[in-house]
Amino acid sequence: MNFEIVTELSHLERVCEQARKVPAVMLDTEFVRTRTLYPRLGLIQLYDGETLSLIDPIKLDDMSPLWALLTDESVIKVLHACSEDLEVFHHYSGVMPTPMVDTQIMAAFLGHGLSTGFAALVDEYLQVSLDKGEARTDWCARPLSDKQLEYAAADVFYLWPLYHLLAERVADAGWNEAVNQECNLLVSKRGKTPDPEKAYLDIKNAWQLRPQQLAVLKKLASWRLREARRRDLALNFVVKELHLWKMARFDIRSLDKMVDEGFDRFEVERHGSRLLRMVSELDTLPEEHYPEAIVRLVDMPGYKQMVKEIKDQTNAVAEQLGVVPEFVGSKKQIHQVLKWAWVNGRNPEKMPDLLSGWRKAYVEDRVLPLLK
Repeated sequence: MNFEIVTELSHLERVCEQARKVPAVMLDTEFVRTRTLYPRLGLIQLYDGETLSLIDPIKLDDMSPLWALLTDESVIKVLHACSEDLEVFHHYSGVMPTPMVDTQIMAAFLGHGLSTGFAALVDEYLQVSLDKGEARTDWCARPLSDKQLEYAAADVFYLWPLYHLLAERVADAGWNEAVNQECNLLVSKRGKTPDPEKAYLDIKNAWQLRPQQLAVLKKLASWRLREARRRDLALNFVVKELHLWKMARFDIRSLDKMVDEGFDRFEVERHGSRLLRMVSELDTLPEEHYPEAIVRLVDMPGYKQMVKEIKDQTNAVAEQLGVVPEFVGSKKQIHQVLKWAWVNGRNPEKMPDLLSGWRKAYVEDRVLPLLK
């Protein structure tokens, strides 16, 4: 493998200008994520079939040529298992690769498991064994070793032939449009910015709280997410999730009580007074402004039977199509259908995955009668 290390804007401009002349480019990112809310970008790999570039975002102050390439609709951006890569691009550039194809999704349409790794596919389709020993390295350290650089380069070098092999088989199987739809669905989901006012809904066991307690949890969870964004700190390194829940559940009103409930000394010293003040501010909140009690799907009548019946149908479709059952209808997607039907009044503007896109033709006639 021959590769270029890109550390200057003029070099990046040349590389991206060349890449915009080909039908598809291979992309990957290397990043570090330990205590931070956002991933720390360490390297971007770009391969246009001729030039393999290792782009150094730590040395480059201006990445605009690459961001322009990401949004050039004449060039397909090919990645593998790209959920976190999409998050990286969205955070650093505010844009998403468009159009984008994920080879893990392509492989799923060919019968592979949903989380089939890049190395496994390269081994199966190209008969090449990749060394994954550098997967957990510190990509933000400098200088990067030759072994690190070669590892990073391999991820896009072998993505090129893998993509073209999979593309041929996907086309032969008639799945081109479905692959595009599934990749677009992934991009749309990963491009959404979480709403701080809904952060409390992601707190474990929030459903156990009464509306008044939920008002406390909502305020604290919203503050924590904003604080995490401001400081680029992982949520639980601001205040642990469990401790927010305890503030609401046990009506904690003193620093001593926080210590008794197992709060970290750092949490108490840095945020204790602020948390208590926020709780006190809600004492005058009118009841009509409390959040609604959280009703879980699992507590609704007929939940278990309905999940089983829908799963039976999606499993039958998966067998018919030769794909793994979770690809047609995961547990999360089945819950999405039930929430749409039982909670959201079957809003036609918020159709669930199972009843839209490529799945609709195979699943709608099987599942809608069950919901009725």
